[in-house]
Amino acid sequence: MPDQRVILITGASSGIGRTCAISLSNAYPSAAHPEKLVLVLSGRREAELKATADACREGTVCEICVGDVVSEEDVGKMFATVREKYGRLDLLFNNAGVDLVGGTPLEDVDMSKFRDTLMINVMGSVLCTAKAIGIMSQQEPKGGRIINNGSISATSPRPNSAAYTCSKFAIAGLSKSTSLDGRKHNITCTQLDIGNAQTSMGGHAAKGARQADGSLKVEPMMDVQNVGDTLVYLAGLPANVDVLHLSIIAAGMPIVGRG
Repeated sequence: MPDQRVILITGASSGIGRTCAISLSNAYPSAAHPEKLVLVLSGRREAELKATADACREGTVCEICVGDVVSEEDVGKMFATVREKYGRLDLLFNNAGVDLVGGTPLEDVDMSKFRDTLMINVMGSVLCTAKAIGIMSQQEPKGGRIINNGSISATSPRPNSAAYTCSKFAIAGLSKSTSLDGRKHNITCTQLDIGNAQTSMGGHAAKGARQADGSLKVEPMMDVQNVGDTLVYLAGLPANVDVLHLSIIAAGMPIVGRG
């Protein structure tokens, strides 16, 4: 087996991506995970990517790749760096995502922002997944794991969230297709749905989230570190285990039953 693990995280400049990078750096190497760790940190803001790298445990190799996941050129360069410098890719976390029109009724949405939401959330993951499969299917030993940041919105949307909900519903399809088509290459795929993690993007629910009846309700939140711990768990699973779908939510979050 390789003596190092190469893990690529998109959207690594803040929030869930940063937390997961730090969590992985604290987990590798260890008695449970003896491999050396290479973290490839992708995002559009170089200074914030460097801040993520600085927050990782000393000794972790952090490769910073500044670029946009909707740019085929940028994505191509990023994965070429992985192939040329490290020779393999063990895990891809498709984490980059936005909600550019949340809270706006569909009839009032700026459709250019709707398209941008779909491009970043869907096509960003599609482009990265395609390149990851290209590496994972050819390396020795071949195979790897892809984790897609989904959302509770894919099955339980909030009011006025059509763009984000559509994008995350598409990620569910991408995850299942990747798991199926990846079998011949020993590639597994997980959709990780996250509900009410305390981040700059998702933390609004602590102040009041719109409910189906139009009211605002303060909702339970969870520390984003729980997401980091979950990613470490998924990353450490043996190659013959495929977790198709995993949801992690704040206890009491109103998505089950009638509230």
